[in-house]
Amino acid sequence: MKQKIFKDKYPIFEIEYKKDELKFKNVDEIITALKKRIEERPDIAFIAIFDHYKHTSSLKNNVINPNIKDAKNIIFCFGKEIPTPEIMAVRPRSIGVCEMEDSFVINFLEAPSEAVNKTIEEFIKSLKTYIY
Repeated sequence: MKQKIFKDKYPIFEIEYKKDELKFKNVDEIITALKKRIEERPDIAFIAIFDHYKHTSSLKNNVINPNIKDAKNIIFCFGKEIPTPEIMAVRPRSIGVCEMEDSFVINFLEAPSEAVNKTIEEFIKSLKTYIY
């Protein structure tokens, strides 16, 4: 898992798995596995799956990197507290899954909580040893 800055502004965590490193055949299977991990936790609420590729493909004058074959986000929220109104600006959380020609790129925006970042990172890293 790499930490990097996207567009000189946004701290993200990202990992790229070669397709032969995972048991999953496509983005939907990865999203389903992540959803299962989310639903196992009573402190995390599953919200939705957003088909970013389908949405962007439907727009006129869209721009999609030709190496991207599919792209979806799984949206969820850790909701143990609301200490200030500002916390709403950084919720809910999302994990992005992109299918490339021979790999899957999985990433998320850094959360203001180290524990949340660790949990999301564990979810993503567990894909490598996931048992159906």
